[in-house]
Formats: sequence, C-alpha cells, structure tokens
Amino acid sequence: MMSKRKKLSALDITYAAMFAALMAVGANIAQFLPMVGGVPITLQTFFSILAGALLGSRLGAISMTVYMAVGLAGAPVFAKFSGGIGTLVSPTFGFILSYILVSYVIGKMIEAKKNPGVQTFLFACFVGLFLNYFLGTNYMFYAYKLLGIAPEGFSYGMAWGWMMVPLPKDIVLTIVAAVLSPRIYRAVNKTSRGHGRRSVA
Repeated sequence: MMSKRKKLSALDITYAAMFAALMAVGANIAQFLPMVGGVPITLQTFFSILAGALLGSRLGAISMTVYMAVGLAGAPVFAKFSGGIGTLVSPTFGFILSYILVSYVIGKMIEAKKNPGVQTFLFACFVGLFLNYFLGTNYMFYAYKLLGIAPEGFSYGMAWGWMMVPLPKDIVLTIVAAVLSPRIYRAVNKTSRGHGRRSVA
C-alpha cells in the first residue's frame, strides 16, 4: 500500500503550508484575550477541523504535523506567541497533539463516503471537536498533576470547567466549518485532479 502512495505534489505542499500558517494565525488572533485558567482562547480547533474536512486524512494530518514541528523548532507559532522544545512539558501541549488526530479522523470519515454531504461533514467535524476536547483536557489535567504545577484546589472538574468557556465558540465554528466545507471540498478535489493529484475522497 505504501509503495503505491503518490508523493506529495507542489499543490499538496502548498495546501499543507497554508493550513500550518492558518494554525499559527489562529493560535494568536485572540492573544489579547485573557486565558481561562490554563487554556488560551484560540481558533486552532476551527482550523484543524477545516484541515481534515478540506484536505483529507493524510494531508490534513501532515499540515498539523508541520505546524507542530515548526513550533517545536522554536518559531513563535503556538498560543501567546510561544514555541520551542520546552512546549513539550506545557499542560496544553495535548491540544497541539490532538490537532493531528482531529484532522486525520475527520478526513477518514469524510473519505469513507462516496459523495459526502453536509450531514457527513457535520458528524465528522463534531467527532473531531470531541477528540480535541477529550484528549486535550485529559492531557492537561494529568500534566498539571504530574508536573506538580496545578493551581490550588485543581480538580478534574475544574479542568473541564475551564473548557466550558471556549466551548460555545467552538461549537458555532464547527457548524460553520461543516456547512461551508462540502462545496470547498469538491472544488479543492477538482483543482487537485486538474494538477495531477489524486483526489483525497
């Protein structure tokens, strides 16, 4: 199977780079807002969902991996203009890891349908949102506990309480992503085929 997989085309690389850049913008577009507990308010979840919905499982995951790698290399592309290898021990690093899985799973779910419609996109995008919150919040809770830097009175319920603040925003943006994605998805695939790239669907 791997031997038959085509190499990334110039268009693929462009798409991956574009979404990695969008993640950097989304991480800091609301940097002037206060953090909720240990969680910054960002648009990263929205862009990671879009990456999976529009680029497919493989390229979506690659774009999120590129974003993570650039940040770990030291570029200030993470929330609050942070970056560097030290981010690995940040309680919120689980969210960054989750973006890769979010994009991959959403892409796979959409690819499983021959002609995916809005309902398919809506379901897949909300699965991605669930994965982002579940993985990121659990990682954050255990990181705070294991690193011994949890605030006084910190509990599992408190960790989830922090996440309730950005949740309405993420629900609305997930719906927006799901509604807008089908038409863009088909346009991206049509353009990709025209440039000799296999459809992600």
